Amino acid sequence: MTSGEVGVGLVGSGFIGQVHAEAFSRSAVASLRAVASRSPDRAAAFARQWGIPAWHTDYRELAGRSDVDLVCVASPNWLHRDIVVAAAEAGKHVVCEKPLARTLREADEMIAACRRAGVKLMYAEELCFAPKYVRAKELADEGALGEVYLVRQSEQHFGPHSDWFWDPELAGGGVLMDMGCHGIEFARWVHAKRPAWSVSAEVGTFVRHKRTRAEDHAIVTIRFADQRAALIEASWAKPGGVDDRAEIVGSRGVTYADLLRGSALTTFSDVGYGYAVEKAPDTRGWTFTMFDEPWNYGFPQEMDHFARCVAKDAAPRETGEDGRAILEIIYAAYRAARHGRVELPLQLTDEEAALPPFAQLGDLASG
Repeated sequence: MTSGEVGVGLVGSGFIGQVHAEAFSRSAVASLRAVASRSPDRAAAFARQWGIPAWHTDYRELAGRSDVDLVCVASPNWLHRDIVVAAAEAGKHVVCEKPLARTLREADEMIAACRRAGVKLMYAEELCFAPKYVRAKELADEGALGEVYLVRQSEQHFGPHSDWFWDPELAGGGVLMDMGCHGIEFARWVHAKRPAWSVSAEVGTFVRHKRTRAEDHAIVTIRFADQRAALIEASWAKPGGVDDRAEIVGSRGVTYADLLRGSALTTFSDVGYGYAVEKAPDTRGWTFTMFDEPWNYGFPQEMDHFARCVAKDAAPRETGEDGRAILEIIYAAYRAARHGRVELPLQLTDEEAALPPFAQLGDLASG
C-alpha cells in the first residue's frame, strides 16, 4: 500500500461499476487508482467522472500496476473467472461482484488461484451490509426474537440493466442467478452460515417470454441444519421499481424490513420528476422517492469493510467460499425445479460442474 491507503483498481464501467466507484469514493482508507473497460471511450469517460488517474482496456495491465492493492471485479458474470485469476497471479487482493462465477468449476478455480497467491477473495453481497438488514440480524443475534427458525427475503423488479443478463448462456441463469443469490446469502448470514441440507424450488418464465428463455420469477425454499429454514423469492416480472424486503421469524418475535420503501419519501407528482428508485419506469403519480440509495443498500459500508480488511489483514465478512456455497444452492434450486427436492451437498460430475446452473433446468423455465 502507498500513503497508508488501499489502492483500488476497478474492472468494469457499467451500472455496478458506477455503484462501486461511488462506494469506494466514500471510504477513508481506499483510493481509486485505475479503471479498466473494454471500450476506451467508456474507460476514459469513467475515469474523468470519478477523478481516477489512469484507465486501461486490458484488465491484466490494471492488475499489474504497482499502485493497485485491491482489484474490484464489476464485470459481466462470464468474465469473473479470468479477471480474478489474473489479479491473484499479479498478487492482488480481489473483491468480486455477485454471483461469484458462472459455474462451480470457475468458482473453484478462482478460490484456488487466490489461495495459491496468498491473497483475499472477498464476495460482494451488499445485503449483509445494508443498515436496516444489519439491524435486523442484530435483533436476532441478541435473542430479541427467541429461537430464529425462518428467514424470508424477496427482491423483485421488472428486469436488469444490460442485455447480457437476459442470456442464460452468458449470465449462467435468469433471475435466480441474478437476484436469488442476494436472498440466499442473507438467509445464510442470518442463520450463522449453517450448512444447507436441502433445496426445493419453483421457477418459470411468466411475463418476459419475448425477452428471455430464462426464468423471470423464482421461489426457493432451503432447509438448514438445526431446524432453520429460508424462503427466497426473486422476480424480473414485477413492475414498479425495486422491491426489497426481509422478515426474520423466531419463537418469541418477528422483525420486518423494507429496505427501500421504508426509507423513502412518499411522493405524488402529476408531472413526474428525475429519479425515484432503481428501475422505476415512471415518476408520475404516487412514488417512493429514495434518498442516499447506495447507503441504504449497503454499498459504501461493504467496500469500506473490504478495503479495511486489506489494510489490516483482517478476515472479511463475505468470502469466495461464501460465494461458492451460494452457487451450489443455486445449482440445487434449478435441479429441484425440474426433479423435486434436492439434498446437499450436491454430487456433480466434472462435466456438470463446468455447465452453468441454468443447464440443470432443461426446458422447464418456459413451461
